[in-house]
Amino acid sequence: MEQTNTKAAAAKMTLREQLPVWIVVGVALFINFLAYGLHILPDVVASIARWVGLAGLAYLSYRRGSITTWILFALVLGAEVGHTFPGGADWYNVLSKVFIKLIKTVVAPLLFGTLLVGIAGHSDMKAVGRMGIKALIYFEIVTTIALVIGLAAINFTKAGVGLPQMPSSESLPEVRKPMTGPEIVLHTFPENIIKSVSEGEILQIVVFCLLFAFAMTLVSPERRRPFLTFAESLSEIMFKFTNIIMHFAPFGVGGAIAYTVAKLGLGVFANLGMLLLTLYGALIVFILGVLLPIALIFRIPLRRFLKYASEPVTIAFATTSSEAALPKALENMEKMGVSRRVVAFVLPTGLSFNLDGSTLYLSLAAIFVAQAANIQMSTGAQITMLLTLMLTTKGIAGVSRASLVILTGTAASFGLPDWPIAAILGIDALMDMGRTATNTLGNCLATAIVGQWEGETNFTDPESGDIKV
Repeated sequence: MEQTNTKAAAAKMTLREQLPVWIVVGVALFINFLAYGLHILPDVVASIARWVGLAGLAYLSYRRGSITTWILFALVLGAEVGHTFPGGADWYNVLSKVFIKLIKTVVAPLLFGTLLVGIAGHSDMKAVGRMGIKALIYFEIVTTIALVIGLAAINFTKAGVGLPQMPSSESLPEVRKPMTGPEIVLHTFPENIIKSVSEGEILQIVVFCLLFAFAMTLVSPERRRPFLTFAESLSEIMFKFTNIIMHFAPFGVGGAIAYTVAKLGLGVFANLGMLLLTLYGALIVFILGVLLPIALIFRIPLRRFLKYASEPVTIAFATTSSEAALPKALENMEKMGVSRRVVAFVLPTGLSFNLDGSTLYLSLAAIFVAQAANIQMSTGAQITMLLTLMLTTKGIAGVSRASLVILTGTAASFGLPDWPIAAILGIDALMDMGRTATNTLGNCLATAIVGQWEGETNFTDPESGDIKV
């Protein structure tokens, strides 16, 4: 009891120490509002205030000492560095790309090890099949709701109405013919696992691992055991590898934000602002109106979930890459208390089938294009487009600039012009942050829900003794 009181006292002291720093940060923000919002103070005063505020955030991050806190600090620092020193944009991008490349080296061996241990270690393929059906049902329901929310949001705000045709130096992505149902099925199965790994085809890697694990269950235990031991060692080593890479995460995240701001400038928030606000407003409605109620229905402990989901979501937001957040999400969801079998199956599968943020964005952006071109789409036409997107969004994982590719193809198939999409390119990086973070958040929640559904969770905290609500 005395030790508990000592910890509580230490925590209170920490809060008292933090208060003056947060006041400094708040004053810095207020000074910037006076300088840029009301034009009362000179810009140099605002710049000095921002750096003082950053110093305060650096102190808080140092005292806190967690990677998540440093990542959040890097987000703010990166924006300031990109704004103040835009000439170094290419070098900022190097930091971001190095981090993403390091993360991509982990994905395939980590999936291979965790899936083999989770499935072959239990030898229950019926349970895997049942889990897969439940996961796919959940994915389809939630992504369909996301599409509907996107349609409703853009029809409510009418952000595209009256948009002038803007010249753009950006080139549109090459139109890719939307995948048909048979093509999606064929694309799921690998023809060469090395090729699948090199091209980052997560779903094909998962299918190969599932078949490999099933084959392992068909051999005798003494033959299976050596390879299972190897897979266990591989997965543990790759988790440690991930932890090493995560120490570089603040630099990668900061570089990604600095590059975005250096290239686009902070003024990009003013361009097409209504579309940006519509998207983020719709994402908030989706998170609070769909994901939160689902989490409560399945009795997911929200505080515990946010503790373990915040880091991969932050990485996804800054890097605009769900794949970059995948290794940390795999590790954290298992730490949260979801079984390795569920985590290793649901998270990578969700990367292809549960893109909540991307599907919401696509339905919203497609109607935005029609509004900007002054093309009236009937309710029936919008529903037809929604059904088309329900199919085509299942094939976008692993495609560069995937959402824009699908948006361009969908617009072409419905006879819509492409100049509004060229206008969207100006703020696509900012929209990509929100939709990718929502994708990762939705997949983390889907993992916890399928785990609850299957009875393969243990949300007891060994430190506090808290049990799932």
